[in-house]
Amino acid sequence: MKVLIVVRTLKIGGMERVAVNLADSFAEQGHESHLMYFKSRPPQLEPSNDHVNVHHFELARAMWTSGIGGVIEIAARLFNSVLRKSYFLLSGWWGGKLFKREIRRLERQYGSFDRIIFRGIGTFETVWSFQDTRACYVLENIVKPTLGHNAWLERLKARCLFHNKHLITVSHGVEKQIATTMQALKVEPLSLKTITNPCPVAAIQQAMKDDFPERPNFPYLLNVARLVPQKNHDLLLRAYAKMKTPLPLVIVGEGPLRKELEALAIELGIAENVIFAGRQLNPYPWMHHARLFILSSAHEGLGIVLLEALACQTPVVSVDCPGGVRDIMTGDLEAYLCEMTPEALAARVDGILDAGGYAIDEGWLERFSPAHITSAFLQEMPVS
Repeated sequence: MKVLIVVRTLKIGGMERVAVNLADSFAEQGHESHLMYFKSRPPQLEPSNDHVNVHHFELARAMWTSGIGGVIEIAARLFNSVLRKSYFLLSGWWGGKLFKREIRRLERQYGSFDRIIFRGIGTFETVWSFQDTRACYVLENIVKPTLGHNAWLERLKARCLFHNKHLITVSHGVEKQIATTMQALKVEPLSLKTITNPCPVAAIQQAMKDDFPERPNFPYLLNVARLVPQKNHDLLLRAYAKMKTPLPLVIVGEGPLRKELEALAIELGIAENVIFAGRQLNPYPWMHHARLFILSSAHEGLGIVLLEALACQTPVVSVDCPGGVRDIMTGDLEAYLCEMTPEALAARVDGILDAGGYAIDEGWLERFSPAHITSAFLQEMPVS
């Protein structure tokens, strides 16, 4: 079958990496795989499978060069200056029409797509007026309604993005929360179901063999995440300050909170043992050589990094946060969940290290195999 995966950017991030993994997975299963992105932001992720067709549709440029698009863009910005968070209304309406035109152009060259898979709300917003029964929209994380002063705008946005569309969530925890949110916002999707993210174990295990001179050559604890509030590095650092282990903590990732977190490490007296390694295009060698991988997020759509660390043969521990980590941390792995407090996380990490870690069962990853996930996406979707 012919599949198109659409994502806003291919920057280094969990959601973007999953989009690339999914494109690779379709190609590996013998399907004609296409990957489209709108915004160039180097350094960028690339598919590992040479049979993935990559398309850069520069939507922002198309907006300005599409006749009335420039006028619409200016109007959208002016409207947004008066009513905050309203930019998507006009820009996404016209963006959807430009996207439809681009799809027609691609289909003249490659033939008709059987499935069009949008990844991430940021992607939905830019082309929200696009309507097609072949399209499904993957929600990577929880969506909580605030229904504050501009509740009408929040409902309107939800209607634009989600109403009468096929919605996919990456975990059952997210599906349950999204169902509640859609009801609160009075939005009715065509369908709502969970299809989790693929974990390409073979590709990860090949990539983990690479190495970099900046990677520590001594045992360490590891966290890989953007330095943003969702990832809850504040809790991680406070937990590390309470741990008995002498192992240093390495944090791979970049983001707006870096200076704040570095200052917190100094305040806690742990700065000499915390290494902020910055953004890494290939985090898998870092995972493979870590003694233990720690996830401290406030919430996660799924927590794909847990799967990636396990694929790298590294034990994991996670806080029991809202979202999808319990889709991963089931069975034997449930013992390595803990409450979302510094004290609980510190105690669980020390306990695992004192026990010498634990053996990785590759059977834990079978539910996330590329073959299983791609098959789920190609099942017939219900009609209205």
